[in-house]
Amino acid sequence: MKIGNLELAGRTVLAPLAGITNLPFRLLVKECGCALVCSEMVSAKGIVYNSEKTLTLLDSKATEKPLSVQIFGSCPDSMGEAASFIQEQGKADLIDINFGCSVKKVVKTGAGAALMKDFENARKVITAVRNAIRLPLTIKIRSGWDSSGCQAFRIAEMAQECGVDGIVLHPRTAGQGFKGKSDWSLIARLKEKISIPVIGNGDIQSAEQGLLMMEETGCDAVMVGRAALKNPFIFSQIEALLENRQCCKVSNDDVFGIMKRLVSYYSEYYDDQHASRMLRGRLAWFVKGLPGASGFRKQLSIINSCSEAIKLIQDFSASLAKQDYSALS
Repeated sequence: MKIGNLELAGRTVLAPLAGITNLPFRLLVKECGCALVCSEMVSAKGIVYNSEKTLTLLDSKATEKPLSVQIFGSCPDSMGEAASFIQEQGKADLIDINFGCSVKKVVKTGAGAALMKDFENARKVITAVRNAIRLPLTIKIRSGWDSSGCQAFRIAEMAQECGVDGIVLHPRTAGQGFKGKSDWSLIARLKEKISIPVIGNGDIQSAEQGLLMMEETGCDAVMVGRAALKNPFIFSQIEALLENRQCCKVSNDDVFGIMKRLVSYYSEYYDDQHASRMLRGRLAWFVKGLPGASGFRKQLSIINSCSEAIKLIQDFSASLAKQDYSALS
């Protein structure tokens, strides 16, 4: 598929997740077959004010390309300036505007999902960013502040008029957060209303559900977020099903191998102490449901180095292999 002039090698996209889709995790997901990775949402004002903490969110490597950088804010001028800065850095291949975050501290500034209630400012923000960059531009929206989808359709149609190259729709209301069930029928209805690519997002927990979303809605690609935390292989699995190939099962060895890869990416990017603290939570995602996972997580919570993380993974892997051998003997 193509978004503007950006051609993607597949039809899977990593959702932007605050505190999660940093450079190490994006590199891992790219390795697992994701066609387009996305940064954590980045504050436009943080970029304009040259905040060191904000600018680190823009760190990138060529091996993760193509990369979408998502920005948020409510001031058209700062959004345009931030988008221009990102383009000048030469790392992003696409800019995305956040219209979906419903976290109170974001909404109260008029950003995120608040823009879906402020149509005029939403238009100004989109226009400012579109005029500031040559890169492809997308927006990520929710169904709106009620379940009808009317706000989503209105924003999407306006965005297309303003030169946006694609729409990501997460069909939950702003008030739902991640609760309840997403309404995929809104994705299908949006696809009928606009001519630019529509990327569907919400409740894809398996490769089969990714394929089902595309079949039911006609969307051009699927975006996966939380399911990728436990199974980053989901992207290559979805791509396989879309190509009528067999979806390969993931073994315990695959899981432990990818956990070690994540440790190596964190150790390259962060100092050892910082990396190990972050890995305490990240590595726990992968072992959910495995025998002895609770004990592993308990030990993981006290690691202080990446070498300790690797040893813990190796020991847990060996203990499971021993259990499997005992069961066969």
